[in-house]
Amino acid sequence: MNDPQKADRIAALNAIEGRLRWLSAWTIHNANHLRESRDGLKVGGHQASCASITAIMAVLYFHALRPQDKVAVKPHAGPVLHAINYLLGRQEIDQLQRFRALGGVQSYPSRTKDCIPVDFSTGSVGLGVAVTAFASLVQDYLVAHGQLAPEAAGRMVALMGDAELDEGNIYECLIEAYKHDIRNCWWIVDYNRQSLDATTADRMFGRFDDIFRTCGWRVCTLKYGKRQKEAFARPGGAAVAAWIDNCPNAEFAALTYQGGAAWRERLRADLRRDAAALGLVDSFDDHALAEVMTNLGGHCVETLMDAFAAADDDVPTLFIAYTIKGFGLPFAGHKDNHAGLMNSNQIAALRASMGIAEGQEWAPLAGVGGNAAAPLGAFIAASPLASLPPAPIADNIPVPMLVAPDGEEQSTQAAFGRILLDLAKSGHPLADRIVTTSPDVTVSTNLGAFVNQRGLFRRRELRDVFHAARIPSPQRWVGHEAGQHIELGIAENNLFLMLAALGLAAPIFGTRLMPVGTVYDPFIARGLDALNYACYQDARFMLVATPSGITLGPEGGAHQSINTPLIGIGQPGLTYYEPAFGDELAVLMRHAFERMQAMDGNSTYFRLSTRSIHQPTRSDNGWQSDAVKGAYWLRAPNPDTKIAILFSGAIAPEVQAAWEMMIDDLPGLGLLNVTSPDLLHRDWSAQRAARWTGGAQTPSHIEQLLGELAPDAGLVTVIDGSPASLSWIGGVKGNRVSPLGIDRFGQTGDLPDLYALYRLDAEAIVDATAELILAESR
Repeated sequence: MNDPQKADRIAALNAIEGRLRWLSAWTIHNANHLRESRDGLKVGGHQASCASITAIMAVLYFHALRPQDKVAVKPHAGPVLHAINYLLGRQEIDQLQRFRALGGVQSYPSRTKDCIPVDFSTGSVGLGVAVTAFASLVQDYLVAHGQLAPEAAGRMVALMGDAELDEGNIYECLIEAYKHDIRNCWWIVDYNRQSLDATTADRMFGRFDDIFRTCGWRVCTLKYGKRQKEAFARPGGAAVAAWIDNCPNAEFAALTYQGGAAWRERLRADLRRDAAALGLVDSFDDHALAEVMTNLGGHCVETLMDAFAAADDDVPTLFIAYTIKGFGLPFAGHKDNHAGLMNSNQIAALRASMGIAEGQEWAPLAGVGGNAAAPLGAFIAASPLASLPPAPIADNIPVPMLVAPDGEEQSTQAAFGRILLDLAKSGHPLADRIVTTSPDVTVSTNLGAFVNQRGLFRRRELRDVFHAARIPSPQRWVGHEAGQHIELGIAENNLFLMLAALGLAAPIFGTRLMPVGTVYDPFIARGLDALNYACYQDARFMLVATPSGITLGPEGGAHQSINTPLIGIGQPGLTYYEPAFGDELAVLMRHAFERMQAMDGNSTYFRLSTRSIHQPTRSDNGWQSDAVKGAYWLRAPNPDTKIAILFSGAIAPEVQAAWEMMIDDLPGLGLLNVTSPDLLHRDWSAQRAARWTGGAQTPSHIEQLLGELAPDAGLVTVIDGSPASLSWIGGVKGNRVSPLGIDRFGQTGDLPDLYALYRLDAEAIVDATAELILAESR
């Protein structure tokens, strides 16, 4: 690009930066000061956080990005993203005017709720950054498997606030990214050195470079803008530059807020013995001095253009772009500006300073000037992202019938491993799209056979040294580009971010993958924020959590799960199943693979067990459709039955034993196998809501099942988990309930001891039944 062309581009990008700063500030101002408030609550928004990143986003979106590049925008810069799409003609003014209101622009960028193209949802701090690294790994996987053309590969970009660098998930991700040698990833830090409460620690200034370089990243620090560099080149400039380098964050922010006179007073005091430096300071008036001192690299369009151009390869790159929080706004640099809002006088002054006529606040190019508006509009229309290709539509993958493994006794965990192995051997198209992943528990969650069959994914060949040396082992850890398992370190947060990235392959890359991730059930809680993040943006995957409950007896309380069924019930975008038997699991896994691809589908969580139990003999397949809906009668009741036992999962032998002990005395005793407390509760809640929303008045599945009992029947509920997971069913039709389950930390022991201690054995179930009968007779 020759100098006149570059100068024109710089001028255009500077004009766009001004428009983004204004539109983001005005959108927030309108929501808080002009729009009617019916509840008196502050709407909020982050004018200062937007202003610090407008130059970075202007250069990215109107100069550096290509259509195949994907961006995760820092949460508090959401209004800037919407302003960009407004200039590009993809956002409606009505949406901006309803910022943070029903049906309008979301508080933070959302794939599923905003009307503009959003590559990655953000909002939970740090996760939107880390997911881009995993997305780059997914892109490498697709290219290696011939499912994405190499020339179609893009760059995965994260825009983050510097306070996000305090988040531990950033560094967990960084380690995993290094292991897998990721490429085509940019992380751009809006380094304004202010967080919600205060300025950030000075001690970290030189540490981020070291941390990222150690992990194989190129680090590009953009500290000074062109005007600063020009000033530093003059006599006395080196002393002024050294003063800036040594100035604490808090001092620099305070001086920025105070303005040119304060800068002059401080510099004259600190540089009083350097005549050349004083001469340089005095060559600027107060306004110009403030502009030079705050002309940081992250606000300089030319500096940003040059930095992005210099990183035009596939090396992962961290850009540390020094900025000022609230740049160009009246509270720039103030330590309390994070949630600060301009008042009416301040916004009016800003409008006047930008040449925007009153009443023209929403005009896309207001304040640009008549002669400049047409060329700027043409520049925007010709930018790389002005004409995006249609969103990719991934083909659905056919799902075959899945056959339950043979064996009179088996665990659901072992059945899961065998079902996947059979798929891997089958050569079915579904098997080729399955990608498994696990945080260092691949073998202990029964993924080993699938990995033996399909291999680890590695961009570079990985030999199994033990196998080559003929050392006996059932596992073959061979890595190659055709491998279909991504092995992770023991960080559950990374597992859920990996599943999020894999589960977004269809909408982002146009190629569908079928991700299956395994984890120890109690350790779901370690990555719960990332699991919620994955579901929020409608990533599609299968989560298999095993072993579960106190049934993992010898491991003790640290490895036993109690509340995970409640997590499954409460997590939107995720259907929780807890099958008891292998044939149930086969049916439900097939359903889950289909739901992963449905327009209105979602992800699935299977809570499995290592406990091997006797498998039922089926007379027909009539139970299957009810199992998919969440429950079926394992032993059907009589219409006048006064008692039923409801259970989930591996506790089935105790429940069946109790049923056998009581059936002679209680003819018609019902035994309900609840495969999904989650689906039952959701269906029932929806049916209740339909009464008020005009929906269909069809009874919910659990109402229909309970309708086969006597109206005043009592229910015994049993689960190896929180009793609240099933006890709520008593509220469906007003049945009395005696709930059994776990509500405190477990202990080590064998199953007979533990089941007796925590009242999960057959005797406890009989006692609970007797309690209901006695209560009914009073």
